[in-house]
Amino acid sequence: MKTRIEWIADGTTEMPKLPLGLLADWIEAVVADHDKIVGPLNYIFCGDEKILEVNRQFLSHDYYTDIITFDYTHGRRISGDMFISLDTVRTNAEAVGVTYDDELCRVIIHGVLHLCGINDKGPGEREIMEAAENRALAMLAEMPR
Repeated sequence: MKTRIEWIADGTTEMPKLPLGLLADWIEAVVADHDKIVGPLNYIFCGDEKILEVNRQFLSHDYYTDIITFDYTHGRRISGDMFISLDTVRTNAEAVGVTYDDELCRVIIHGVLHLCGINDKGPGEREIMEAAENRALAMLAEMPR
């Protein structure tokens, strides 16, 4: 069975130009590397106002963020909805001096890593997440094009 990954623009922003087949293969490889199985994944691309609305409504947070991940994982099968603010991705890319595409890939895999069980809020967890992101991005760089 082929993985069901949906890539959705929310209507307020344009769909980013992405190599969707390559990214799906990459996500599968990263998930397998964490001894998990890919279930339904939905990437919803939006702007800052939508991510702020989602953050307020579902998490009671009043700030912009690059990604919000809703986890529907059951056992080893990861599943979830991931809202990604392309505005914040662009702002963060400029702030840290990387390309928009590189930052977008980091954010895409960040959500998957959360679904694999990696957190980034507690003591020492941010470093673990960053190492997992870097390992995943290295996997993407090595994938055949």
